[in-house]
Amino acid sequence: MAVHLLATLDTKGEEAEFVRRALLASGVPVVLVDTGCLGEPRARADVTRDEVFLAAGTSLAAVRAKNDRGEAVTFAAKGAEAIVRAAHAKKQLDGVLGLGGGAGTTIGTAARRALPLGVPKVMVSTLASGQVAHYVGTKDVFMLHAVTDIAGLNRISRAVLSRAAQAMAGMAKSGPIRASVSDKPLVAASMFGVTTPCVERARAVLEEAGYEVLVFHATGSGGRTLEALAESGMLDGVLDVTTTELADELVGGVLSAGPERLTAAGQRGVPQVVSVGALDMVNFHARDTVPAQFASRRFYQHNANVTLMRTTPAENKELGRQLGAKLAAARGPAELFFPLRGASAIDKEGQPFDDPAARKELLAGLRATRGTAPLHELDLHINDAAFAEAMAQRLIELMRAGKSATAPR
Repeated sequence: MAVHLLATLDTKGEEAEFVRRALLASGVPVVLVDTGCLGEPRARADVTRDEVFLAAGTSLAAVRAKNDRGEAVTFAAKGAEAIVRAAHAKKQLDGVLGLGGGAGTTIGTAARRALPLGVPKVMVSTLASGQVAHYVGTKDVFMLHAVTDIAGLNRISRAVLSRAAQAMAGMAKSGPIRASVSDKPLVAASMFGVTTPCVERARAVLEEAGYEVLVFHATGSGGRTLEALAESGMLDGVLDVTTTELADELVGGVLSAGPERLTAAGQRGVPQVVSVGALDMVNFHARDTVPAQFASRRFYQHNANVTLMRTTPAENKELGRQLGAKLAAARGPAELFFPLRGASAIDKEGQPFDDPAARKELLAGLRATRGTAPLHELDLHINDAAFAEAMAQRLIELMRAGKSATAPR
């Protein structure tokens, strides 16, 4: 077992060697991976750049011949990812630590995002004090701001790099995080402020039945994280109450979780119970950020920084079709619950987004594409306790049926 240290040794060789010595002094074995390309290495690598580019399906000579820095970074990221994946699969990886500016951060974080949750991941980056969502993704990556550029050793860089090495050494020496024998089966749920009563009641039912519930805020990153957990195999079930991110993806709001939302659980065969929470709305920031083409639409100012736009009947029909099709393609049990009286706190009689015609079209879209996925139409509002309890109880039944079917005979 060893920590894999990733750096472009043509530009960060001195700094990488400093970190390697610090890790070794802490009693942590190191595999130094050279992700550089165009210049000459300034430190000895354990995994050479030739090996990195071969792992990416090309060669160092081919990349150098093109003399394209962007392409070199792309291939280096691909090769680094393949190398750390292979080391982890062989149980030869204690963690990954990287150093870099723009290119190094792109390469290093691609490798980290390839690893499961719990594997130590540290990135010392000149970009760590800014917007790092696209570097971190849905994984537990530690981003440490380099403060100065990583260009030589000085009183600041030595302090930052030493702390990075100490942090990685502490995590690596503590060993993997092991599940407790008392850990409960794990369920993920999706929630928004306008569906909170539903999810809170459903969570209570699930916890009373012996499940641990992780609640994700359906703000784009929350949905992507839920999908990543479902794909990882960590989940026993999914209570996807709040599928609003589909509306932002379709219409162009700011909280899209991407086109892969609501696919991972189905592909893994994880039992899922799904509803249409907050599909009545598309999310924007302050009112003056709403695109001009939507000027005539119906809006609700949630607060100074959040503007909600009502989805139209036509958009609802398409959202229903998309949601139904995703569940029809699931390889495991997947069921739909539809609240006939409204899909959010502001989609009900007397509230600003109440629109029976839009709900009717949403239901029509679901019916058109759901295939054999059961559809439960309840004459309730999504935030009614009875609706939440019905969803939770059905998910419990599906999860228990799955456990019984796979139990040894």
